[in-house]
Amino acid sequence: MYLLGLVTSMDLKKKIRNIKDFPKKGIIFRDITPILKDPEAFSYVTERFAKEFPPRNYDLVAGIESRGFIFGAALAVKMGKGLVIVRKQGKLPGDTIAKSYDIEYGSATMEIQTDAVKKGDRVLIIDDLLATGGTAQAAAALVEKLGGKVVGMGFVIELVALDGKKKLSKYNMKTLVRYS
Repeated sequence: MYLLGLVTSMDLKKKIRNIKDFPKKGIIFRDITPILKDPEAFSYVTERFAKEFPPRNYDLVAGIESRGFIFGAALAVKMGKGLVIVRKQGKLPGDTIAKSYDIEYGSATMEIQTDAVKKGDRVLIIDDLLATGGTAQAAAALVEKLGGKVVGMGFVIELVALDGKKKLSKYNMKTLVRYS
């Protein structure tokens, strides 16, 4: 029987599936779905984020679409925090604000509901992957525009060669797995 929270060490790279030529030729997609279907690995990721980001340091967890929702929600529940979501444009109901940014093959726009973050809220941003940093930077800009303070960012995977950390250097960032 597996009990949550007992795994103290795990090689997550062994749990991440590498899919060649997805979404286009020459790309190696780092697939985290094997982590999600393994309760021990999923719990390990949540526990690592909980250890890296003590709950006294933030009020809300912001999950970035879409896999950031999963890891962000698990952490928010564990830490007794609220969850806010940052989504692609046109996916959220009600009043929203948007931030557009460049990605490797074009541009994208992220949105957050205007009542998701209040002035002074301390927000931890969670996503599955740090690549160029554009998506996380847009999420941070949205939180800050609403008056929140980004106190940290957590990523399961970092693609080091794409140098996303440089774009986000003003934030406290933690990544669990790095690929060069």
